[in-house]
Amino acid sequence: MSVSETGAAEVSVGGEPAHGHGEQGIAKLAVGAIGIVFGDIGTSPLYAFRETFAGHHPLTPDRLHVLGVLSLIFWSMMLVVTIKYVSIIMRADNKGEGGSLALLALINRKGGGKRRWTKGIVLLGVFATALFYGDSMITPAISVLSAVEGLAVVETAFAPLVLPIAITILVGLFFIQSRGTAKVGLLFGPIMLVYFTVLAGLGLLHIVQTPTIFEALNPLHAARFFYAEGVTAFLAMGSVVLAVTGAEALYADMGHFGRNPIRVSWMFFVLPALMLNYLGQGAMLLSLTPNAALQAIHNPFFLLAPDNFRLPLVILATLATVIASQAVISGAFSVTQQAIQLGFIPRLRIVHTSSQAAGQIYIPAINWALMVMVILLVLTFRSSSNLAAAYGIAVTGAMLIDTALIAIVLFSLWNWNKLWAGFLVAIFAIIDVAYFGANLTKVPDGGWFPLLIGFIAFTLLTTWARGRQLMIDRMRESAMPVQVFVKSAANSATRVAGTAVFMTSSAEGVPHALLHNLKHNKVLHERVILLTVKIEDVPYVITKARTQMEDLGQGFFRLVLRFGFMEEPDVPGALKDVESCGNGFRMMDTSFFLARQTLIASSRPGMAIWREKLFAWMLRNAESAMEFFKLPTNRVVELGSQVEI
Repeated sequence: MSVSETGAAEVSVGGEPAHGHGEQGIAKLAVGAIGIVFGDIGTSPLYAFRETFAGHHPLTPDRLHVLGVLSLIFWSMMLVVTIKYVSIIMRADNKGEGGSLALLALINRKGGGKRRWTKGIVLLGVFATALFYGDSMITPAISVLSAVEGLAVVETAFAPLVLPIAITILVGLFFIQSRGTAKVGLLFGPIMLVYFTVLAGLGLLHIVQTPTIFEALNPLHAARFFYAEGVTAFLAMGSVVLAVTGAEALYADMGHFGRNPIRVSWMFFVLPALMLNYLGQGAMLLSLTPNAALQAIHNPFFLLAPDNFRLPLVILATLATVIASQAVISGAFSVTQQAIQLGFIPRLRIVHTSSQAAGQIYIPAINWALMVMVILLVLTFRSSSNLAAAYGIAVTGAMLIDTALIAIVLFSLWNWNKLWAGFLVAIFAIIDVAYFGANLTKVPDGGWFPLLIGFIAFTLLTTWARGRQLMIDRMRESAMPVQVFVKSAANSATRVAGTAVFMTSSAEGVPHALLHNLKHNKVLHERVILLTVKIEDVPYVITKARTQMEDLGQGFFRLVLRFGFMEEPDVPGALKDVESCGNGFRMMDTSFFLARQTLIASSRPGMAIWREKLFAWMLRNAESAMEFFKLPTNRVVELGSQVEI
């Protein structure tokens, strides 16, 4: 089941439009990236260091453990984020776009001839996408909850208010999604600049008192930690990985800012700020008595600040977590749009919230589903510490899949030196497998949730893709050759004025809607267009490659419109540029005929009966083609047919 086999994407043509990265200063883009891209990884200091010591596998906050954990955090950031994502994976862009689906489309497009592994790679990419939905539910819950929990550090009497306040913030966040993020987004950059500056400042405040904390940058401390603790150190990796959650966001959001601004922001601002804060938390613990350190480890982030500054820090951290949550929610919208265009999700209503930024979209069905699940998570787990057990599985699973995908790119597409590529892939794989294995131990404590969401989403995505292909195949079996139809029907049927556009998912045969129309109405329009919309596995298709026209004779034309998977398929808008089939298209003289299929589950080979029924339900609830392709409502005729799969 490759991307092309779903019937959603065929041979790649075209290119990308100018994204404008070169027209804007790299500094401006870098600030914008700080506001959007780094929200997830930037809020990790609120809980990552704490969970390593006070989580499900507690550690004593002494010198051995503090230096060992900080060493693991630093080298995880260097190997996973800096080298793997920022230096290597971000080079694997699909016409400027990043993310698991974009990487999948890139592999399929450039290595599509190697069918022996394409199906497995597609399934891996789809499962990474499925895991992302679990991540997009947990991130808002754990981020906002961990920030609001700071109120209990300011004043213990606030503890009962933590859950109500967190839920109120989260509900408000989802309710404003329909308004778009254009105006709010202008504030993201400056707020996150202040936030990261405060992170660095709080860390330095304690580092200057215990400068020996810089010894943690030596990887020998991580080695000593493993030598001394063994299994305990391995289990600690399940919490250490929380420090690099959000690394995949750097890649997924590359299309918005470009790889260089993201690299500059990470190397010269975000990475130093994060490490100074982590080192500061460690320095604070080492400066305390053993008993005081045991108390402080339950919320070291907020204890970095002096008493008078803790409430402002809680407010600033809450704003940062809202921004991080916004970025993940927007990411869920973008991933869903890509999945719809590539044929893995049924058509859903997509609202564009900005007339200038094409990437700013709102999908109501996804928004409300996420909101319900996030609120249920908060009410079920009730604390960020409990949620941390559920968090790592989705992230480490996606990272492991990204390593498998980038291995294909290094060996098959870029043809890197096999020894060098093998060494890098082996390092990444060892790290990812270790992190994933450590998080598997947390499955009973909450790690089951993202796995459950992932498997449900994976089932839905693959069922839709497979069912859609089966439906297309069944319709092809009964399709009449176009040339035979044109010769027999063109002279026998009455021709009426105007243009009829018959939309079909297959660029072969006669559409069922055309056969039904002729059978029941006994007429043909003077110009008949057999229209197929294809979504390519590139983000954008240039205008000159948008259309492909074939004159079939007798007033019949075969038209193919191509759109990229990041584009909005606007059929009337694209038809305005078509001039190769007589006079231009006037919507008042054009009728669009759509076939609405009713599926009948059968015992024919294809899918299990329960999956066929699931696919039929998804098809019934998909948005109509009329709304999805922006067809004029008063110019559409729908004709029903039954298809057995």
